[in-house]
Amino acid sequence: MRSHGRTTRILGSLLLVAAAGISSFAAAPAPGEARAPATTPLGQIVPAPLAAEPGGPGYEITAKTRIRVGKGNAEERRVAEYLAELLRPSTGYRLPVTSDKGSDGIRLRISAEPANKVLGNEGYRVISARGSLTITSWSGAGLFHGVQTVRQHLPAAVEKRTKQRGPWRIAGGTVKDMPRYGYRSTMLDVSRHFFTVDQVKRYIDQAALYKMNKLHLHLSDDQGWRIAIDSWPRLAAYGGSTQVGGGKGGYYTKAQYKEIIDYAASRYLEVVPEIDMPGHTNAALASYAELNCNGVAPPLYTGTEVGFSSLCVKKDVTYDFVDDVIRELAAMTPGKYLHIGGDEAHSTSHEDFVAFMDKVQPIVAKYGKTVMGWHQLAGARPAEGAVAQYWGYDRTGAAEREQVVNAAKNGTKLLLSPADRAYIDHKYTKDTPLGLSWAGYVEVRRSYDWDPATYLEGVPEDAVIGVEAPLWTETLSTPAHLDYMAFPRLPGIAELGWSPAATHDWDTYKVRLAAQAPRWDALGIGYYASPQVPWPADSSRKSYHSTRKDGTPSHSPR
Repeated sequence: MRSHGRTTRILGSLLLVAAAGISSFAAAPAPGEARAPATTPLGQIVPAPLAAEPGGPGYEITAKTRIRVGKGNAEERRVAEYLAELLRPSTGYRLPVTSDKGSDGIRLRISAEPANKVLGNEGYRVISARGSLTITSWSGAGLFHGVQTVRQHLPAAVEKRTKQRGPWRIAGGTVKDMPRYGYRSTMLDVSRHFFTVDQVKRYIDQAALYKMNKLHLHLSDDQGWRIAIDSWPRLAAYGGSTQVGGGKGGYYTKAQYKEIIDYAASRYLEVVPEIDMPGHTNAALASYAELNCNGVAPPLYTGTEVGFSSLCVKKDVTYDFVDDVIRELAAMTPGKYLHIGGDEAHSTSHEDFVAFMDKVQPIVAKYGKTVMGWHQLAGARPAEGAVAQYWGYDRTGAAEREQVVNAAKNGTKLLLSPADRAYIDHKYTKDTPLGLSWAGYVEVRRSYDWDPATYLEGVPEDAVIGVEAPLWTETLSTPAHLDYMAFPRLPGIAELGWSPAATHDWDTYKVRLAAQAPRWDALGIGYYASPQVPWPADSSRKSYHSTRKDGTPSHSPR
């Protein structure tokens, strides 16, 4: 009997061991199966928040989660529906948006209470606790930015459009946040190469993830005119019919432009349209002979040289043209600003340039917009309230810099886009297959490691309204090209515009930036895997090489 009892005990022990082993293997991922994602530490996102106070167990999104908004609050509901549409595919949950009262679930609140007002129009507060996740703000914009913060605290798989494995946890605690600058922008050049409405929308979504609030559209240049103007129809029909390299080009109808405007507004970005003049105007000059001083229309241009074209400053018809274009564009654009270019007008004398700007700036004001121009505007007579966009770089001459500094001291506001820091069309290194390099190579650290408040010595700090990352497209013709040049630099410029100066530190930033890689993989963004950044081992680590039959580069994992 003892022998039988001992055998029973041994067998029982073996069964327990086996059961434990089976349980252990069940808990571990099967070969090829992804492990459950780790929870992102509170505040370890891009841009860095103003303050993050970890504490408590945090919130987990489950099949029972509801998204709660105030009754009759259309803006809360719009942001809530955006959040639900973002989360539903990957979680597989219904996530109904409801105005029913309740203290559980995800709660979105717009409130003018002092705690929200002190964070400004775009600030927000996120409280993650057991049973509830609350986002509050003074405005819809702040609420939307709070959603981006929640989004980045969720596992990267949340970005995928098919059902993924959870859990979907947000670390516990409170995030309080507000932007350093009210103007945080990226520019997309759709003139050198044309990009469709859907391609522009994709870029808007990428900018919104990093809390940018402006999209500057470069709508005209020597190579193409991209917006329909009813009073001058050949601008788009003929001037928009080509692009760099001789492709078919394209343009936006007024309905398509409105679609871009509305989509950007749904992501709380304001579109700033640019009509570059008096230079960079060959597409217009080719479309209408009367805009040329000699009355002869030049051929369409598909190269990449600059500085050879100019509107005829002394002709009255030039200002009829400018008035019509600005009138129609202003009527289509609900935002505050209208950009009139002014850069590289090498074929316009200084005297004519000043005279041109003296006549054009009041036209912008007549149609209710604030003048923006490249920093050469500082060499004319900037209108009251005008904004000059600085695109100089380390080798910009002292006299040109002084001109900008003096304009700022006299009340002209500055938007900073130093070419050797913020031009995200520039090559990372000499081996980068895309991009330009006239201002030097712009690796990820160089793009991030500067302070807008002190960049231009002598400029009053309150003269700087923000930063912009221009993406010129002389060498970029596909969304994959845009991805590779914008990422990972675009998030860095976004952080310079949003985060407090005290958080600015390359060594901590590069770790937060590296953690974005799985999110870009999930979003299908092919990025430059800079050796300056400690990318995670399980990232796809996108590289760039030419594989298409037409010779254009395409992305593939290493």
